[in-house]
Amino acid sequence: MGIGIGTLRPRPASLGAQPRKGRIMFYREKKIDCGSYREADIIPRTDSAERAVRGKRRKRQRVSEPKQKDLNEKNSKRYLVQLGNGNFGAGDLHVTFTYSDKYLPRTEAEAERKIGNYLSRIAYRRKKLGLPPLKYILVTEYGYAKDDPDHTGRPVRIHHHVIMNAGLDRDEVEMMWTAERINWRKYDADHSYGDTVERIGYVNADRIQTNENGIEALCKYVMKNPKGKKRWSSSRNLVRPVERPPADGKYSKKKVEALAKSNDRGLDFFQKRFHGYTIAEIRPEYYEETGWHIYLKMWKKPEKKRQKKEGKRKHEKRSHV
Repeated sequence: MGIGIGTLRPRPASLGAQPRKGRIMFYREKKIDCGSYREADIIPRTDSAERAVRGKRRKRQRVSEPKQKDLNEKNSKRYLVQLGNGNFGAGDLHVTFTYSDKYLPRTEAEAERKIGNYLSRIAYRRKKLGLPPLKYILVTEYGYAKDDPDHTGRPVRIHHHVIMNAGLDRDEVEMMWTAERINWRKYDADHSYGDTVERIGYVNADRIQTNENGIEALCKYVMKNPKGKKRWSSSRNLVRPVERPPADGKYSKKKVEALAKSNDRGLDFFQKRFHGYTIAEIRPEYYEETGWHIYLKMWKKPEKKRQKKEGKRKHEKRSHV
């Protein structure tokens, strides 16, 4: 897998000279883990920002889930990528659901009830088959007609995306998008029975494929179309992002600038810094008021490989004594 080396992204100054909001005191390394996935931010801390949180230095803690489940909001988008990468991967399912005119919901709440009932059926079926409990992320997308600025009418183009763990056959997953009572004895005896079950609307289940950034591309796909309204929710049994204690003073301003401007964006340095991880992406960004920031994405190495390398490193140290 190749590494994503982000291009330099200078943030231009706004019109008119802007005073700095605080002298840079030090650089902070902020790490967020979710399962085997990690994001690390190398960011400057200023006087004003540090005064605001003085006395609130934190230990390892769960990242607060965004209060606004609106996917037009930046923090909500980032949290969803972390949640997706920490819980789902290759072989899991991405399912898309729409509604036919016959079953078109009149409100967003009605649509949420319909997809909620569907997920309950999926969970029950998994339990009956002895499969692990259902894990999912649900994204609901909809809009309103142009002549309905107050959003008092029926939502239009309402549909859902669900990312769920593998286990069930894709035909079953699609068949259960129905208002009918399914006769499982008939289905188990002859799977063609599924063709006779009326669907609520179009439904398609795909096996997830990943790259070096996990399922980030899929998460961005379900977050597309900023003009539409989007809401998301998830099952309670997902692994949640956790923020590690920050590492302060590990980087000087000069060091961060040198890493950001280097040909490999500091890849060699960060591979040694995070030797238990495989670096997937390095993205430096420049801000007029605070200078260089560096954002990294990485994956924890399998335990066996890590133990082997740790043993080799210790042996090399002994050899040099």
